[in-house]
Amino acid sequence: MKVVILCGGLGTRLREQTEFIPKPMVPVGNRPILWHIMKIYYHQGFNEFILPLGYKGDVIKDYFVNYKWKSSDFTLEMHKNNRMEFHDEQKCENWTIHFIDTGVHTKTAKRVQMVKKLLTQDKQFMLTYGDGVADIRLDKLLQYHDSKGLAATMSGFRPKGRFGLVEEKDGVVKRFKEKPVMDDWANCGFMVFQKKALEYFTEKDVMLETDVLPKIAKDKQLAVYPHEGSWHYMDTQRDYEELNRLWGKTPTWKTWKD
Repeated sequence: MKVVILCGGLGTRLREQTEFIPKPMVPVGNRPILWHIMKIYYHQGFNEFILPLGYKGDVIKDYFVNYKWKSSDFTLEMHKNNRMEFHDEQKCENWTIHFIDTGVHTKTAKRVQMVKKLLTQDKQFMLTYGDGVADIRLDKLLQYHDSKGLAATMSGFRPKGRFGLVEEKDGVVKRFKEKPVMDDWANCGFMVFQKKALEYFTEKDVMLETDVLPKIAKDKQLAVYPHEGSWHYMDTQRDYEELNRLWGKTPTWKTWKD
């Protein structure tokens, strides 16, 4: 099954990091967040990725074209036309990556439509955003999706409110409350689509979140998988700093071994 990771956005709310690189290439530790997302999928059995590129997409191409030799020990025989012999072939991930230029200002649903030809061979495909990580069990997500028998399933997460609350009586503080967990689900990506859902992705340059998903929901063909674990996204400088702080401790989304 192929995995589409949306990589084309401008990342305007994270301009401190994205002036020269696209948001999926912003580092968490010493690796781009895109690498972390791909490792989440790869560790759970998915190794073929489709990357719809946009803003500074060449940076993503360059990273993966040079990934093997930058990540490996090797011997270079310069007298033999720079022949390279890698010391440990098993060290590098067995990834197949499709790089598709989809335009700088193209909206998310249109980007999916532009890679549609790569998705018609399988009954299902995965789709997620290039700026969020989670400790999600993809096998459980797929089981849930199959049990619903609908065109699509998005993963939902109940985030905490941004601020703690104060309980008071007659203007006097009684106690402080932790940041409350919201009742509604947030779309945290990690979606599954049946091939028939591709009918919703047309030539129109529209957003997945505000056009396609609502249409699928209106047809009662969209399920939500309740993800009860952790989810972290990179939208602002504050998010960037928090993700890197977590990576320096015990990141919940890192379920693979080094």
